[in-house]
Amino acid sequence: MDLTQFFTFENYGELVSLLRNSILAAALLGVVGGLVSVFVMSRDIAFAVHGISELSFAGAAFALLIGYDVVHGSIVGSLLAALIIGVGGARNSEKNAITGVIMPFGLGLAILFLALYDGRAASKFGLLSGQIVAISPDQIRLLMICGVIVIAVLLVLWRPLMFASLDPEVARAKGVPVTGLMIAFMLVLGLAVALSVQVVGVLLVLALLVTPAAAATQVSANPVLVPVLSVVFAVTSSVGGILIALGSPVVPISPFVTTISFLIYVVCRIIGRRRMRRHERRRTAREIPATHG
Repeated sequence: MDLTQFFTFENYGELVSLLRNSILAAALLGVVGGLVSVFVMSRDIAFAVHGISELSFAGAAFALLIGYDVVHGSIVGSLLAALIIGVGGARNSEKNAITGVIMPFGLGLAILFLALYDGRAASKFGLLSGQIVAISPDQIRLLMICGVIVIAVLLVLWRPLMFASLDPEVARAKGVPVTGLMIAFMLVLGLAVALSVQVVGVLLVLALLVTPAAAATQVSANPVLVPVLSVVFAVTSSVGGILIALGSPVVPISPFVTTISFLIYVVCRIIGRRRMRRHERRRTAREIPATHG
């Protein structure tokens, strides 16, 4: 197989310069994904992320059908799904049930809207595979504004939100508004999903909102280091995927983003396993003298 048919780095510097704003937006969305994924993992709501992405898909597809901005449509669909899940699911089991209901509904609507749309097939495919290098400067600006909003809200709510995520019963007993924080986070998550969809598309959004923190927790349990690593992993995946994709005229961004994200997770998993084995050997070495004594 001739790789030159998939990769050609002619005029690469010009492309990087031309798409500088898209790359910056992807880096910002990587920061958003890395921070949000920490709470997605601590709350164990990866399934909800996928459900929100399906309604985000429906919103974007409807916007495409009526000639409206697909980024706005994606955001509206995500926020609506996040609000439904957040208000209707106090417990994780309820969230899973609600997510399982809205996922096929959202996907069915999206298929209907795309079937009715008679425009370019590339526009339909872009909703599934990501389209950050093809969106307008105004849309890039909107993504960056929304990304800053998500980051700001997370920084303000970080400590009480983490407390409510790890031990909601104790947090409620301490007077922390657990329900309000849950709804607020779900809305932030909905916005983060809509932003991430622009990078990797609807089907692969978990690569930015789940995998980074999943990888980080393999190598550390430190409450400061895990978010830092998660952000680094997400930014590496999003920006790295774009930079590689610029050299490929036929392959979209999302496969590169998800591959980098997956490889990071695999490496972290191997490192985590080795650290665990070393810890077990040290513990065994300490226990043997104590047993003999």
